Amino acid sequence: MKKAAVGFRVHSGWAAMVAVALEKSGPVLLYRERPHLVKIFSYSYRQPYHTAAKMPLEEARTFISQVRDEARGLARGALRRMQARVREAGYHLSHCGALAASGRALPNLEEILAAHPLIHTADGELFREAILQASERSGLKTERVKEKELLETARKILRKQPAALLRQTAEMGKAFGSPWSQDEKFATLAAWLALRSKSSRKRSGAT
Repeated sequence: MKKAAVGFRVHSGWAAMVAVALEKSGPVLLYRERPHLVKIFSYSYRQPYHTAAKMPLEEARTFISQVRDEARGLARGALRRMQARVREAGYHLSHCGALAASGRALPNLEEILAAHPLIHTADGELFREAILQASERSGLKTERVKEKELLETARKILRKQPAALLRQTAEMGKAFGSPWSQDEKFATLAAWLALRSKSSRKRSGAT
């Protein structure tokens, strides 16, 4: 089977996920989804660290652990659906393109809850980590790129200007209809870059 990659852009409680393959004519969009990463799609669960900041520390720890476990399970389910759809189309999902934040490693929970900027960062990282874990447990080769560096990285590797890349990804989504926003465009680029990574070219025997 030909290889495909999944790219994602994560938000609080949900993610834009896109599967892409490479053909001679260029990248081909296979499947897209916006899975929820919380069972109850409310502020309390979508912003778990904000919610935990109002709780006693041990209660907060239990709540964060609950939301994290739930997010990981939902991420695995979303990835299994994507793998099945891609397989039906005759492709094998082999790579993951992950958009990463540019922040440093987070401190312990008590320090996070004491600093509002860290609370914002931790909310995003919890859901990004859930999808990364799902991808890695599925045996996907994960290629990470900082979101603020995505377009420049794509320009260098894909040898196209950012404006041209955004036009191309916009055209790719027309057949799938709405929603097709910057979230899906960036997820598409992340997947495309994963398929053009050194490890991917080496596995396929390309030069």
